[in-house]
Amino acid sequence: MKVAFVIFDGMTTLDFVGIYDPLTRLKTMGFIEDFEWDICAFTREVIDPAGLRITPQKVAQPLTCDMVVVPGGYATRKLVDDQEFIRWLQTARDCKFKVSVCTGSVLLGAAGFLEGKRATTHRASFDELRPFCGEVLDRRIVDEGDTITARGVTSAIDLGLYLCEKLAGREVRERIQKQMDYERDC
Repeated sequence: MKVAFVIFDGMTTLDFVGIYDPLTRLKTMGFIEDFEWDICAFTREVIDPAGLRITPQKVAQPLTCDMVVVPGGYATRKLVDDQEFIRWLQTARDCKFKVSVCTGSVLLGAAGFLEGKRATTHRASFDELRPFCGEVLDRRIVDEGDTITARGVTSAIDLGLYLCEKLAGREVRERIQKQMDYERDC
């Protein structure tokens, strides 16, 4: 399984790290040996709102993978209208799973991936998501098969653990969750 973690200037870093940590444990804890990932961006460097700099491994390369993960953040309000960025995101059309945290779902929607589907986002952004999907749900995680969206920032951890279970089973998810010392029921 190959995952592309998308990052961009102005993203909410916890949206990215919250899902990155449990998913990458599938490999680092020895559950899925062929689990691979890249940190992908449309720019050479990414800076979050607090000034944290992250250097991607791949820049503006097609998102050819099994799963693409898109975080949210205030920058999504501008990126939704950035046609170059959206065209780049559309290179993930053949990915088996298109996954988002928070307002990352608005970007998935702008790329055309949520058409006619149910989805979620941060509660404050439901109206921004509505034009791009069939129905906005007030749920922590919405799984529509090839698209999986999570609500707000901390739901990134829940989504990461949810995906661990989807990919490797309940026992693996429970072991990763225990190692993370995360007591919330996913």
